[in-house]
Amino acid sequence: MSQPDGPEDDEEGSLFEAPPLGEQERMVEAILFASAEPVRVADMNARMPHGCDAARALEALRRRYEGRGVHLVRVGESWAFRTAPDLGFLMQKETVELRKLSRAAIETLAIIAYHQPVTRAEIEEIRGVSVSRGTVDQLLELEWIRFGRRRMSPGRPVTYVVTETFLDHFGLESARDLPGLRDLRAAGLLDSRPMPGTDEDDTDDAQGDMFEDES
Repeated sequence: MSQPDGPEDDEEGSLFEAPPLGEQERMVEAILFASAEPVRVADMNARMPHGCDAARALEALRRRYEGRGVHLVRVGESWAFRTAPDLGFLMQKETVELRKLSRAAIETLAIIAYHQPVTRAEIEEIRGVSVSRGTVDQLLELEWIRFGRRRMSPGRPVTYVVTETFLDHFGLESARDLPGLRDLRAAGLLDSRPMPGTDEDDTDDAQGDMFEDES
C-alpha cells in the first residue's frame, strides 16, 4: 500500500521549481546588460536555473521597457538593449564613421540581403558586372555577410547571407523587415531595372519568400 507523500517529497519537488516570472525578468535583464553583443534565447536558458523560460521573460521585459529611453529589441534569434530610436541624436557625438562603402559594396550587400542565399555568379548576373574579391572581403570583414550553404550544383559554389551583425547595425529584427525593393531603387541603392527573371510588379510581393533561415 503506497504511502502519501511526506514533507521530504514536497521539499525535493520545490528544489526544481522555476523562479517567479519577475525574478526571471531580472535574470535576463542582468545577462543582457552585461553583454556587449546580442544574446540568444538558448544561451540565456542555459545560464538560468532549471525550469526558467527566457523567451517568456524577455517578452514581459520588453513590455516593461516600452516608452523608456532604452528598448529591449530582438535581433534575429538574439536579444539586446538599444537606445530608443528617437533619442539616437544624443549619441551622435560618439559615432565615428570609419569608412564609407563603395557603390559596388552597397549594391552587392543589397543583392545579398534581398536574394539570400546567393552565389557570386548570381550577384554578378543581377548587377551586370563582375564582383571584385575586395568588395566581398570588405563585407565579410565588417561581419555584415557570411558564407552560407554550398549549392548542390556543378562546382558546388558557396553562397552568401547577411548576419545578425548586419541586422543589429540597421535596427532590424529580421531580414523580412528590410525596405521594399522600390524604396531602394528610389534611394539609388539599386539599379532601376527589374531583377533578372522577375517582373517589376512582382519584386516587392516576392520579397518575403527570399528569407529562409540558414542552419
